[in-house]
Amino acid sequence: MNYLEFEKALAEIDAKIEALHEGEQDTDPQQLKRLQSRCRKLEKDTYENLSFWQKVQLSRHPNRPYFLDYVEHLFDDFVELHGDRRFGDDAAIVAGFARFEGRHVAVIGQQKGRTTRQKMKRNFAMAHPEGYRKACRIMNLAHRFKRPLFTFIDTPGAYPGLGAEERGQSEAIGEAILTMSQLRVPVITTVIGEGGSGGALALGVANRVLMLGYATYSVITPEGCASILWRDASKAPEASEQLKLLADDAARLGVTDTVIPEPLGGAHRHPQAMAKTLKGMLAENLAALDVMSEELLISDRYAKFREIGVYASN
Repeated sequence: MNYLEFEKALAEIDAKIEALHEGEQDTDPQQLKRLQSRCRKLEKDTYENLSFWQKVQLSRHPNRPYFLDYVEHLFDDFVELHGDRRFGDDAAIVAGFARFEGRHVAVIGQQKGRTTRQKMKRNFAMAHPEGYRKACRIMNLAHRFKRPLFTFIDTPGAYPGLGAEERGQSEAIGEAILTMSQLRVPVITTVIGEGGSGGALALGVANRVLMLGYATYSVITPEGCASILWRDASKAPEASEQLKLLADDAARLGVTDTVIPEPLGGAHRHPQAMAKTLKGMLAENLAALDVMSEELLISDRYAKFREIGVYASN
């Protein structure tokens, strides 16, 4: 278990509870109950008074559930498809088909890694052009076979490397945005961690955009913004406040439709509870979209994104 600096007080009590659960000490039900009560109180004290920057840090927490963690809890019979049929397979984006409450659906998400090997394989969830083209392939299959589409965003941004640019990174992102805008099926996006720039928007043109309580959504990372404005990445906390990238900010600005509260302590401390809540919200939103015609789904999606950022003067 990894802990952020402001979570260090929880480390000792978590270790004691885990030891009791694993039988490393003689199990005393009363002792376990007392420890769990202390843990809940400490969680309340820790997470109900977070600073802006601490909330941003939670969106990147190393223990935070990633896309494939949610797939395990939300979907059945997930079958992953590989490759963009043009260059190769990008492990930063995972895509395929599954069943959601007995219904066949398409699923696409950005996947981070936990170990060093996994992080390198997934490229820290920063996709190359082939990742977005793979996503487009699955989107088109969903369109053809009339499968609702669920996408999950968790990336600091698209990969900005030379090879990615040479293979048409911006064109691939634009193609993904265009493809999503024309799909004649319900599309639901959930920002589960970081939502960074065009790399996130390429999977985010949906009828309904959901966002977990400690997720972020922004045109640039706080570090990148600080480097541009002040030439000092250490000013990221100040930049994050100016960017208005928290879930509540996104809801107020009309960027997201629904903020899904996370359990006390965040999704990383209660992943199963978070997955259960998310599944209910996905089902609720899919039911609302099911009554729309194909034409209405497209016009609804178009109108939603045309209204973002509209400024009216009195």
